[in-house]
Amino acid sequence: MKLTVVGTGYVGLVTGACLADTGNDVVAYDINAEKIAALTRGECPIFEPGLTEIIQANARAGRLFFTTDLRQAVHHAEAIFIAVGTPPREDGSPDLTALHSVADAVADELNHPKIVVIKSTVPVGTGDAIEARMNKRARHAVRVVNNPEFLKEGTAVDDFQKPDRVVIGAEAAEAADRIRELHEPFVRNQRPIFVMHRAAAEMTKYAANACLAARISFINQIANICDALGIDVNEVRTGIGSDGRIGFQFLYPGAGYGGSCFPKDVQALVHVARRAGVEADLLEAVHEVNQRQREVLFRKITGRFGADLTGRTFAVWGVAFKPRTDDIREAPAVVLIERLLEAAAAVRAHDPVALANLRRRFGDRISYHTNAYDTVQSADALAIVTEWNEFRSPDFDEMRRRLKSPIIFDGRNLYSLTTMQRCRFAYHSIGRPSLRPA
Repeated sequence: MKLTVVGTGYVGLVTGACLADTGNDVVAYDINAEKIAALTRGECPIFEPGLTEIIQANARAGRLFFTTDLRQAVHHAEAIFIAVGTPPREDGSPDLTALHSVADAVADELNHPKIVVIKSTVPVGTGDAIEARMNKRARHAVRVVNNPEFLKEGTAVDDFQKPDRVVIGAEAAEAADRIRELHEPFVRNQRPIFVMHRAAAEMTKYAANACLAARISFINQIANICDALGIDVNEVRTGIGSDGRIGFQFLYPGAGYGGSCFPKDVQALVHVARRAGVEADLLEAVHEVNQRQREVLFRKITGRFGADLTGRTFAVWGVAFKPRTDDIREAPAVVLIERLLEAAAAVRAHDPVALANLRRRFGDRISYHTNAYDTVQSADALAIVTEWNEFRSPDFDEMRRRLKSPIIFDGRNLYSLTTMQRCRFAYHSIGRPSLRPA
């Protein structure tokens, strides 16, 4: 099938590359000429395991082409996937400016009837509005399908190629069938494809992310209670997660969630509820708990060192909002670094892949280190914020030698209390008793 993907961010690139990988003829369009030039050279602008190889292989095979020519992109396609950002406004509602702009531009270039597939996360009713908007402008009929993505940064390629489920929201059966055909190669493991009304698909995306975010905020609040009572939250987590109705997924206490999805989607669903005249106090609480949780490491640090951190230096391991990505949007580490700087501390940061993005955010206000042990050199303490695998079994003796004080603030509970006690570290984690060696 001849396809066009508008937008070459995480969702657009993964969608275009994976659809090309099953034999479709895909054109990827973006207004950013520098990005398109890099992609044409085979350079992937984001860190996502496996994505560069798929882009390069399909570009060489002639199934994946990059362009800044919208007319060429539109004329090429039978179906056009729109994957542009819908960032939050101050009131939490999604900003659909980019989506509207793309819809208008595509409508003006239509050369025959087409299916337009919205991959962007959008409020309920957006598909109806976009279809009406495009059909009012275009000379040819447009049928809009909502096909929400359920990709996790760091495993996005696997998530697309081996989905738990595929959701297709459409009012036109023929359009739904065509998009279903595109996804059938990815569900040969008997995973389901759900075809539903457009509004239900739009709601499914928000509801899924809100549910996962709620689990994170729930276990973090339980962890904070455990912290106050001297209980090990890991024991509690084992007790509740073993219940088949609950399970362990997304029940990991930590320094809060971040990224481009959970924070904005929870707030957007709150906005949707308010517009519908429905109280969304549970969703509001999910967001508020997470906002507070992103401050937890800083509170622990000031609890140990005092509010004025002048003359103190802190090492930070992990700045991406999660492992296997270079994305620092809404990352708890960014919040921690900002608070440390406000308290007049010096910050030394290390991350396997996200330092370039961090440098764009903080410039010369902090120092950047490609070696984890160099980062802790002469630091008053280490804060761990992202659970990269390489942090799980470090050389603790080397860390003790380099740190000014053997103190770790662990926002992801990477180490056992027994290990920390044996290695004689002062250790402050999430929802577990703090260790203060004699």
